[in-house]
Amino acid sequence: MSKLLIENKQVVIPGDILAEGMDYLPASGTFREDDKIICSQVGLVSISGRLIKIIPLKGKYVPKKDDNVIGYVKDMTYSSWFIDVGYAYEASLTLKDATSEYIERGSNLSDYYAVGDIVLANITKVTKEKSVDLSMKGPGLRKLRGGKVIEITPYKVPRVVGKQGSMISMIKDSTGCTIFAGQNGRIWIKGDNPAQELLATRAIQLIDEKGHNPGMTEKIKQFLEKNAVKKEAKK
Repeated sequence: MSKLLIENKQVVIPGDILAEGMDYLPASGTFREDDKIICSQVGLVSISGRLIKIIPLKGKYVPKKDDNVIGYVKDMTYSSWFIDVGYAYEASLTLKDATSEYIERGSNLSDYYAVGDIVLANITKVTKEKSVDLSMKGPGLRKLRGGKVIEITPYKVPRVVGKQGSMISMIKDSTGCTIFAGQNGRIWIKGDNPAQELLATRAIQLIDEKGHNPGMTEKIKQFLEKNAVKKEAKK
């Protein structure tokens, strides 16, 4: 008879036996040994139907097609920009994917994106050679002006966003900040004053540190209510 030996969202370490029997299937971060499914990395258990996988608590960002990422413009040529997305290799943004506007031949590309600019872009392609292609054509994709960028563990971004955007919406509503979460672990925050941005930052960092614990939504709600920025602080 098959049986689970752990609970969904439980923290596990390498060597932990997650299930016995053949009804469950090993996925990312697990392996089968005889009739047992065993954990191979520190992380959070995720059970989906018969699949058991581990969501790492730490780790560097690995680009995937369709990810929305926050990047810094690092360099440019006559026909493209090179963007730091927190990966070992810089991503490429070509003229044809940079904007829906027509860019005339010989235009100064820094009029569109200059070195040091922050952008919210979409990954359109990741090749076997590790090159990453970006696009700025799509809903919400833009140059991000002002505000601040903080970095968290990329694997914690889904917890910051929450189911159907519930967690990030709560933080936005409570702090009055505009927030974009890149799947590369970079979060852009812009408020009307530093106090709002600080509260949003602290809430997100709290999720990054303790997001694997149960009841996180209620804890963040209480944290935001306790530390609410008074409207008088707004400029």
